[in-house]
Amino acid sequence: MRCPFCRNRKNRVVDSRMSNDGMMIRRRRSCGACKRRFTTYERVEEAAPMVVKKDGRREPFDRAKIIAGLTRACEKRPVSMEKIEQIAGSIETTMAEQGDREVASNAIGAAVMNELHKIDQVAYVRFASVYRSFKDIDEFMHELEDLINQRKHAPASRAAGEKKGNGSS
Repeated sequence: MRCPFCRNRKNRVVDSRMSNDGMMIRRRRSCGACKRRFTTYERVEEAAPMVVKKDGRREPFDRAKIIAGLTRACEKRPVSMEKIEQIAGSIETTMAEQGDREVASNAIGAAVMNELHKIDQVAYVRFASVYRSFKDIDEFMHELEDLINQRKHAPASRAAGEKKGNGSS
């Protein structure tokens, strides 16, 4: 660390304190050459990946976009904002833990669809219809048929719980 006054690299830490939120360390340093004191801050660098869009554009990962998409898909569905936040956080963590500097937007979309499929099939179909850009009703029906077939092959207790939870009779 260079002294901001004389540019000398020889300095020592006089005092270290953690910030109130625990996300940063404040260090008081003393320059070995000019003897002046200065403060530095140390924090973890968040390595949010860049998202590579279908057209090749790149933009920073944005958790708010995931929340917006989930909220739109789950509108008028029995899915709490807490659950939406939890899903967005899980996806954000997964993408960051992969350690890649770039992630394809379709990988994020697939992760969102996977989570929606687990919690609400209507929200899943809503999201899939926009995400997959269905060209016609046949593509949409194919997706619905896949869902119906998965439901038929699900364990009996799970299928009964889904019917009860969705208000179907």
